[in-house]
Order: sequence, then C-alpha cells, then structure tokens
Amino acid sequence: MTRATRRHSGYLTGQLLVAMPGMSDPRFQRTVIYLCLHNAEGAMGLVINRLVESLTFDELLEQLDLGHSHSRDEIRVHFGGPVESGRGFVLHSTEYLQDATVDMENGIGLTATIDILRDIARGDGPEAQLLALGYAGWGPGQLDEEIQENAWLHVPADPSIVFSERLDEKWDQAIARLGFDPSLLSSEAGRA
Repeated sequence: MTRATRRHSGYLTGQLLVAMPGMSDPRFQRTVIYLCLHNAEGAMGLVINRLVESLTFDELLEQLDLGHSHSRDEIRVHFGGPVESGRGFVLHSTEYLQDATVDMENGIGLTATIDILRDIARGDGPEAQLLALGYAGWGPGQLDEEIQENAWLHVPADPSIVFSERLDEKWDQAIARLGFDPSLLSSEAGRA
C-alpha cells in the first residue's frame, strides 16, 4: 500500500496542544489536542481526551449501514472538537495503512474513510486507534495568537498518550512531559 506523507517545517503539526489551567472556553478546559495540521492557512486538531457520551461505536456503524462490530475490544467514540461533529477521523498506529492514510510521523497515522471503520468493526483495524467525531479548527494565525496569549502549551506527541485508554490522565501526562508542576502556570500572558 502506498500512503500520503506530509512533511512539516516551522509549525506544530504532529504535536500535542495542552490547554492551560486557565482556559476560559469550557469546551477545551483540560483538553489535549493532537494537531493534525498547522500551517499559514490555519490549524486542525482532534481532542484526544473526551468522549461522545451519547453514541456508541455500534450505533455509529448502524447509522452508516455498516452492521455491527465483531471486534472483541470496546471501541469508544471521542469528541474530536466542535467543528463538523458528524465528520469522523481515526488516529492510529502505522502498521495499518490505506492509500488515504496520512503519515503524521511519530508512529501515528490519520485516516478518515469508511473502510477503516469497516476494518475496525471486523477486528482487522490498526492495533491502536482513536476514533473521533468532529475536530477543533483555527483560522490563519489564530492558534499562534492563542499560544502567545497563554491559552495553550505544546509538547511532542507520544503514542502512549495519544492512544491511552485513561482519558482522565492524558492532560497530566502531557503536562508532565514539560517537566514542571502545572500549578505554577499562570494564565496571564507576559509582555517584555
């Protein structure tokens, strides 16, 4: 199989965005977002530590006329963000590849096709996966501005955080990668 590969320079694509403790937007408080794209035209990412409580994987499969899941694993549906909440994305380990898979590097791929859902339902999907509905999006320069205003921190993505089943620990794990106590963080932007 071939795969689309995206190379990144000077932007945060493939990194984790971590909401600062003072995040004012309740949709993003204590969130960790995997940045799928960040460039001069904007940014797009998937929240990796929140679930869609009102929808199971089997219900999603039924809505898409894909039958029922035969996977022995519980597949959880994540809240990827408030934009296009009906659009699905799967972050996954890269031993599974389709022509439509984007290699995000760090051992993480991104696929947004019905075929990956069929494969997951049959138990033939990737070893590690995170299914998300919706995404978080920013216009040109918007994310950079929010980072300068101390709304977000960023850390290198780690598959052990991205694919962890312990959603309530992802924020703390990502913050720990920075090497300091998050209670010392201020939500005020400094100006020199």
